[in-house]
Amino acid sequence: MQNQYPWLPFADHRSSPHFDERPNEDDVDLLVIHNISLPAGVFGTHYVDDLFMGNIDCQAHPTFSSLDGLRVSAHCFIRRNGQVIQYVPFSKRAWHAGVSSFSGRGQCNDFSIGIEMEGTDTTPYTDAQYEALVAVSKAILAQYPDITPDRIVGHCDIAPGRKTDPGDIFDWQRYFNMLLQKSTIE
Repeated sequence: MQNQYPWLPFADHRSSPHFDERPNEDDVDLLVIHNISLPAGVFGTHYVDDLFMGNIDCQAHPTFSSLDGLRVSAHCFIRRNGQVIQYVPFSKRAWHAGVSSFSGRGQCNDFSIGIEMEGTDTTPYTDAQYEALVAVSKAILAQYPDITPDRIVGHCDIAPGRKTDPGDIFDWQRYFNMLLQKSTIE
């Protein structure tokens, strides 16, 4: 059963209200990497958590007015220090992709897992974030064998022209090298 462990044991768990059932919970074959910071370019705030939990104060910053009524989530959020927060069980549909398609198939939320990295398109991600992303990715790949390296993409790849994250600064080669590296403990 693919979703035997829908919650990561090493993550902090926060149950977002922004999710629903997948059309087919066994049909998960895409991993999408995003970035987010609120306000843009400001790290370490509580605002991303507030957004995913549905209680962001849209008056707290001038740029938050566009977030009023927005209902979004991700399965996981990785902070700059490598802390992993999981908001939605992998067996459920998080609302991270929006209007999207991959390999001719629309509605990517139906069949994908979304991971948000605390960052921007132009700010280098931290070593701790890459290490956490690899740990999260390996756990996901172990549960969802249909997610292969060629089915790990950026938000920019499923919503081109609309989204640019995780940005050109994201080091895909580093990430895949770390992901595909065999553990010396095996």
